Amino acid sequence: MNKGGIGVGSASVVLVFAVLCLTVFSLISFVVAENDKALVDAGQQLMTGYYKADSQAEQILAQLLESDATPSNVLGVDITTGTDDATGVEYISYGCPISDDKVLDVKVTISGNSYEILNWRMLDTGDWVTDDKLNVWLGPDDGSIDLGDQMGLPSVPAN
Repeated sequence: MNKGGIGVGSASVVLVFAVLCLTVFSLISFVVAENDKALVDAGQQLMTGYYKADSQAEQILAQLLESDATPSNVLGVDITTGTDDATGVEYISYGCPISDDKVLDVKVTISGNSYEILNWRMLDTGDWVTDDKLNVWLGPDDGSIDLGDQMGLPSVPAN
């Protein structure tokens, strides 16, 4: 006898749907957590590399302050000298590697036992790769815009 109401079949469908929803949400949470962990690990590697490069740059600067002449290499880092075109100030420049595509760029002026920091910044050294995969229609090859078919207007040359 069917007295109406919810039967065993509809309760099973609701249970299967609830389990399916929980499974999908748990998988989404897992993927988001993995992506967040990868982002945190990349940030940690960048900061660790930055502080190692900063320490190396400080050691190089200390050795440059102690030496009478500017060496060409300190702690395995090439040292270059130059003159600023705008101000005529002589500077010493070097770069300490942070990662494969980043470097700590240092530019200082040294006068006796004192120094002035001109640059102490992180620079990208990797190649820039443009994304040109999106095909956008730029109009006809002759540079004109033809609205005549749509609105009865003459063709207008593009500027």
